Amino acid sequence: MDLLLTYLAVVFGCGLIAWAVRLPPLIGFLAAGFALNAMGVEHVAALDLFADIGVTLMLFAIGLRLDLKALTDKAMWLTATSHVLLMTVVGAGFITGLGALGAFGPTTFEVAVDIALVLSFSSTIVVIKILQDRGDEQALYGNICIGVLIMQDILAVAFMSVLRGQPPHLAALLLIPIVPLLALTTRRWYKLGHGELGALFGIVMALLPGYALFELVGLSGSLGALIMGVVLSRSPGAEQLSHSLFTLKELLLVGFFVNIGFLGLPTWENVIDAGLLLLLLPFQAVAYWAILWLLGLRNRTSVLTALLLANYSEFALIIATLGVEDGWLDQRWLLSLVLAVSMSFVISAILNPQSVSRATHLAKRLPTRPPHKTHPEDRPIELGDAHALVLGVGRLGLACYTELSEVYGAKVLGVEHDPARVRHLQERGYNVVEGDATDIDFWERVKDSHQIDMIMLAMPSQHANVDTVKDIRASNINTDECTISSVAMYREDVEDLEALGLNVVVHLQDGAGESLAERTFIENRRSQLRAESAGPPTDNSASTTPN
Repeated sequence: MDLLLTYLAVVFGCGLIAWAVRLPPLIGFLAAGFALNAMGVEHVAALDLFADIGVTLMLFAIGLRLDLKALTDKAMWLTATSHVLLMTVVGAGFITGLGALGAFGPTTFEVAVDIALVLSFSSTIVVIKILQDRGDEQALYGNICIGVLIMQDILAVAFMSVLRGQPPHLAALLLIPIVPLLALTTRRWYKLGHGELGALFGIVMALLPGYALFELVGLSGSLGALIMGVVLSRSPGAEQLSHSLFTLKELLLVGFFVNIGFLGLPTWENVIDAGLLLLLLPFQAVAYWAILWLLGLRNRTSVLTALLLANYSEFALIIATLGVEDGWLDQRWLLSLVLAVSMSFVISAILNPQSVSRATHLAKRLPTRPPHKTHPEDRPIELGDAHALVLGVGRLGLACYTELSEVYGAKVLGVEHDPARVRHLQERGYNVVEGDATDIDFWERVKDSHQIDMIMLAMPSQHANVDTVKDIRASNINTDECTISSVAMYREDVEDLEALGLNVVVHLQDGAGESLAERTFIENRRSQLRAESAGPPTDNSASTTPN
């Protein structure tokens, strides 16, 4: 118990300090791992298990919300492959050159190529965690990031197989019929409900046919968990299951960041080596931006993607550990990479806060291109005859859309950043376009914005709503003649939004109560009117026929 209390005190304390100075808590968790190691605290073996389960559930949750059609876009697969090739060449030259000057210790060209290759990969854990904190997994740049990470994971599995001389087993071919069979047999899993049984089913799917089965046939268990998430993603309960696993996944991921500190305590030589390796990060970011810009993406999309992917992958630590065990990599490299990867996580967390306004302002300073040469999902938006906008067409936004159009007869346009949901709603006849309302460029892309007189913010993220209000005020929309309203998840959020001058701010629970009362009253009144129109009831049993 004393050991557990020590872990809890140090980890929570470091996380709290990071939060207090406005840094992401994960920076504190990383520091806690190194602090515990430096204090000589015993490494708990269960920490490895917690870390593995946390990563597995995180990828499973991403699979639950993954749009497979989006992965066929060349902005994902071409970006991933070209970036890996470019950064491997640049990185190998960089490491070889500095190695000749005495840095990094004895290093062969083959080792330099291997290290450069693994450093070209980005951290799946850090990137997806930031996306989930922002609620941007389905945004265009979020889809690109996830697609690039999946491609990198596949390349990583192949690279590891080459290094160890252990290709996937022939039994991996059995997955071809097994995965569709699992999709068929679990298509009604949502009937288990949203309670503990439904959540436990999700964990079982992620760990057994996902992680364990794929590891058994020589493939990445993390990749298997993601695929199992995709298998369940088309069922009605997929989004709810993702929410159910959120807190458990977040707690287990703490173990991953703490565990890094127990890989070894770096020396000053390792600190210098790590600092030199971090010089590759700006090249990595610029390479991502340049590739995406050349593929037709707007600056904001390219910048957000580049900043988010500009870090080193935890896969580098796995390869370094294997290299030391197999004897082709010096122990100094392992500790240097541990520090470089950890520091890249810190840099990534600082460069990618929940608000994306900084990246947006940076993007505005970069060269632009004509609309006809822009990626189809980034082109100007036509409003048509709409004069009301609903921003965020999830369940709440869809209810707002329906109320405005069907009850009040307003011409409404919905704006949603999830391309799969946009296609689904368009097929059902809703007037919805794909767009990111937190993007100042989005408002510049909107044509005839002067006709808008109502804007309803129905996005789940408070940061997204606040950023959007600021962007609206900076756009061409005349806010003096436009009514802006928003929903707030928490009561403290209501004050923040009201301080921005919104016309209407409704707390989610209060709004639900008002809506329930209003609909109950209306339905009761309808029942009374039907009863009155039918006249007084007739009692047939009371009527008698004279003898």
